[in-house]
Amino acid sequence: MIETGSTLKVSIRPWGNSQGIRLPKEIMQYMNYSVNDQLTLEICSNGILLKKNAVRKTLQEYSEPYGGLGKYKEFDWGEGIGFDRFLDE
Repeated sequence: MIETGSTLKVSIRPWGNSQGIRLPKEIMQYMNYSVNDQLTLEICSNGILLKKNAVRKTLQEYSEPYGGLGKYKEFDWGEGIGFDRFLDE
């Protein structure tokens, strides 16, 4: 059973002109990863850290369980210029 702190051995294998690591199905399920998910790879002092990129819902998607936006539309405020820019990274 996979849980936080579990250790599994994987191999680096050739993949075209690059190398790849296959993630076992159990890890994919535990981490709620799906094929074609976008991940961020962070280089740490003693290894690498993979994080799933946050997927932001639109206002329409958030409002659907409550009957949608009705006659209103989502407004695009443009690119963040302050603290909200941090949220987009």
